Amino acid sequence: MGEIRRTGLWVKQLFGRRTLLKMLMGAGFAMSGWRLAAARSKEPRKMRPQENDQFVFMQGDSKGEIIAPEDIPLGGPQVLAYAIEPISKVVRDGSRLNKVMLVRFKPDEIAESTRPHSADGIVAYSAVCTHAGCPVALWMEKTRTVKCPCHYSEYDPSNLAKVVGGPTPKRLPILPLKTVDGALMVAGKFIGRVGFKRTI
Repeated sequence: MGEIRRTGLWVKQLFGRRTLLKMLMGAGFAMSGWRLAAARSKEPRKMRPQENDQFVFMQGDSKGEIIAPEDIPLGGPQVLAYAIEPISKVVRDGSRLNKVMLVRFKPDEIAESTRPHSADGIVAYSAVCTHAGCPVALWMEKTRTVKCPCHYSEYDPSNLAKVVGGPTPKRLPILPLKTVDGALMVAGKFIGRVGFKRTI
């Protein structure tokens, strides 16, 4: 007990009462900041798509409406979407990293390695380029590939979004899908890191 008192007295003498109080308050604010950041990361709108989420159109006249499998054109182009929690109706549009692209093929046109993550010929990927984070928004009709308009990284959505052109170092993360009573739903978390890795 005496040892603790002596240590406390030494700390007070070294820093002074005001400095010590400022340090303690600063530590308290830092802890509050960490708690706030943790709470924000769990905010439903910012959370990545969760299992059993459905999808809504991200843009256009149908923005915010639920996407049914038949709303996705067979053979492309891709449909840009956000996940939506079906009970609370919270759209997960609080982060640009939550942009999803949906593409529909005939089931036998999808690579064997990709089929377990698809549902009725539909595949879902992050719509954020792995090169510099731009949206993967272009559809290449001849090759049925998707392309980033910033630096022209190109991916094959029928084959785990394999890189087929451009400077990107890796494929797009795939989002596993399922259909339940005709509704298109998320079956699991993104496989792979969403976005791009900063080198600086």
